[in-house]
Amino acid sequence: QVQLVESGGGLVQSGGSLRLSCAASGSIFSINAMGWYRQAPGKQRELVATTARDGSTNYADSVEGRFTISGDNAKNAVSLQMNSLEPEDTAVYYCNGIIVVSPGSRTISEYWGQGTQVTVSS
Repeated sequence: QVQLVESGGGLVQSGGSLRLSCAASGSIFSINAMGWYRQAPGKQRELVATTARDGSTNYADSVEGRFTISGDNAKNAVSLQMNSLEPEDTAVYYCNGIIVVSPGSRTISEYWGQGTQVTVSS
């Protein structure tokens, strides 16, 4: 079984910064990609940023230029540096991983963390 654990959420004033971290553990052969999604009350979960093993990244238009995603292949981890935070960024942020758990069957599965709350006050 694979587990993703997020940390770093909290309360910050508008214009402030937070750094979210996520570490994957368990029966992991390799990780193809990891990323962050968020869900605000009354809204659907949306992509924030993703990164693949080769370091390529993908950002939502709403956060590009303010957020930076970084992967650490050796530690099976990913971080999200969030700068210039706005009240609109308030949401539960979820870590996501596309993980190969079995080299024999080449099984690839998607996993989610429990989420960490980010609240930005105006």
